[in-house]
Amino acid sequence: MPRCASLPFGVVSDHYFTAEPASPDERREIEVSLAGSRYAVQVASGVFSPGHVDAGTQVLLKEAPQPPAAGTFLDLGCGWGPIALSLALQSPAATVYAVDVNERALDLTRRNAERLGCKGIRAALPDEVPADVTFDLIWSNPPIRVGKGALHELMQTWLTRLAPGGSAYLVVQKNLGADSLAKWIDATLDGVVTRRHAVGKGFRVLHVSRAE
Repeated sequence: MPRCASLPFGVVSDHYFTAEPASPDERREIEVSLAGSRYAVQVASGVFSPGHVDAGTQVLLKEAPQPPAAGTFLDLGCGWGPIALSLALQSPAATVYAVDVNERALDLTRRNAERLGCKGIRAALPDEVPADVTFDLIWSNPPIRVGKGALHELMQTWLTRLAPGGSAYLVVQKNLGADSLAKWIDATLDGVVTRRHAVGKGFRVLHVSRAE
């Protein structure tokens, strides 16, 4: 990605927020439940949660409200694509930007989107998203472990691109700072309001909204 610049994931050893993972690109197929149906998808090492839909994402997909039928959506930190795929399956008329710094994750998301017939998904590095694009909806399981400074920069970069009337739903583990992140967003970002939308399995789903 701007190889770890636009999405400030920092410099880390081979991990899911590395631009080009050093681990072998060993791909396999798993079956997952997305948008109420079962699908076969492709996953690989070197991306986030390569063997299943992780617990936080499961909570987000269960608790977030039905997305609008159309609009411009964002999955921030898409991994192999469970959130972007869920959005596109529920809202086939929408354009869904699936953004990640991990090249392998983006390739998997593209392949899974093609496999599931999700033509509205645009898998992209952060600097490949046109600067004038704003988002009606953001769903994200953000990379909390990048550190507070990098996480705050990430939120500042993307939450400020919510369109008027737009909403973001973020799933964050309670013991990894969900409540403090909500307070920081309200105190720092102009024009948005944050509230706790749902809780489950030790996670909070935060709802960030921008006025019309």
